[in-house]
Amino acid sequence: MSEITLRIKGMTCGHCVAAVTQALQSVNGVESAQVDLEKGRGVVTGTAPAERLVAAVEEEGYEAEVAS
Repeated sequence: MSEITLRIKGMTCGHCVAAVTQALQSVNGVESAQVDLEKGRGVVTGTAPAERLVAAVEEEGYEAEVAS
């Protein structure tokens, strides 16, 4: 199991956080997802590939990239 941190752009409110969290949790292999509005990031634990996580966030209408 690994931890992946994503930079997420476009979130402006609690609804955005909820939408991104739900999108991340819907990806197979995700154990947990923590999304922080102020820091503009999400931390995901599990076995899901980073590309799938980024795609899930982008499908919700936000920008995402893996933080190095």
